[in-house]
Amino acid sequence: MSKLSNLSETLIGSEIVKLGNEINARIKNGETIYNFTIGDFNPQIFPIPSELEIEIIEAYKQHYTNYPSAEGILPLRESISAFLNHYFQLSYLPNEIQVASGGRPLIYSIYRAIVDKDDKVIYPIPSWNNNHYTHFTEGEHIAIETKVENNFMPTASELEPFIQSATLIALCSPLNPTGTTFEKQQLLDICNLIITENNRRGEGKKLYLLFDQIYCTLLNGDREHYNPVGLIPEMKAYTIFVDGISKSLAATGVRLGWSMGPAHIIAKIKAILSHVGAWAPMAEQVATAKYLTQFSNIDSYFTDFKQKIFDRLIALHNGFQQLKAEGYNVDSIEPQAAIYLSVKIDLVNSTKANGDKLNTQMDVWQYILDEAHMAIVPFSSFGSKPNSPWYRISVGTCKTELIPIIINDLRNAIKQLKSDSALRLE
Repeated sequence: MSKLSNLSETLIGSEIVKLGNEINARIKNGETIYNFTIGDFNPQIFPIPSELEIEIIEAYKQHYTNYPSAEGILPLRESISAFLNHYFQLSYLPNEIQVASGGRPLIYSIYRAIVDKDDKVIYPIPSWNNNHYTHFTEGEHIAIETKVENNFMPTASELEPFIQSATLIALCSPLNPTGTTFEKQQLLDICNLIITENNRRGEGKKLYLLFDQIYCTLLNGDREHYNPVGLIPEMKAYTIFVDGISKSLAATGVRLGWSMGPAHIIAKIKAILSHVGAWAPMAEQVATAKYLTQFSNIDSYFTDFKQKIFDRLIALHNGFQQLKAEGYNVDSIEPQAAIYLSVKIDLVNSTKANGDKLNTQMDVWQYILDEAHMAIVPFSSFGSKPNSPWYRISVGTCKTELIPIIINDLRNAIKQLKSDSALRLE
């Protein structure tokens, strides 16, 4: 075959989508697999709000099937502005808001608007897709390996050595894949670093922060979501948000997200997206514009939605903690936010009943899939080292009544292994 562009020859497709497709194919072939891979929702378990569904259907009946404006229709951007002010006390005018078909094209366009070839991009690992977006823009990867003791969230001290030569810092809270969040002081310290650095640069190219908060409404209990502009208003000049309804309203397939930031940057993002054509469908925009200011309906939906999510996350966490208490070499981080649970399954060097050894984490992943019927995503798919024993569990398709069975299947799978160090901590 003939050689194509360097980008296409070197770009790696989404590891998560590929993995999820493989698992779904096996399920369709009749295998029993508990699929915890894709960060999506089963609409039978987690439907979108009924009021939003009605508005979408009505918008199509009213023949809203033409092109929307490139930046998103004005009524929607006005509703987003009101939504942001009501729930996060953030003040953004319609010309500081850009609508698109979900978060992905927004993140892509933010990278394109800010990052030149060889510019340094700082991002933590594990994290979702920053390595690929940096590759798209031919930026220089500054990947910060985070620590479990910080709940896999980056710290100012880890970022500081690199910021003087960087163009973009890409952060996400709540974080995909870990389901963990920034503590207030943790994010405050990072924001102060950015402000200090931009003051040092004077009129030169600034250091910008891409802040993905797509999961920010999905918080466990009384945990608070912190954002850069809410902590330090001066950060508004340097922060470009990514947000939307994909996760907060279980509306992944509705394809509607937004970005907010300085007007001159939003204008550039609009120009980029006008060529890509990644706008949200007109009917969905009309419907979402009407729904986003129905605050009492939204509050009711959030209450029920979050309860169902965290019932599942907490049940799985408790199951892993029970296995840990029984002496098995597993662990989990208490659920904080999003739809993800971080779990540790450290079984490398164990031996299967047939004598084969689990030499790598991918061997462990395959064993858990084959014997416990659990499809989970290794942190290595999010940039972590191949030997990381940590995995992401996504509960958007999980049935609560199956969790005790799932935990027991995992217990039985580990019991079959022979090991002095990786199996039981005795």
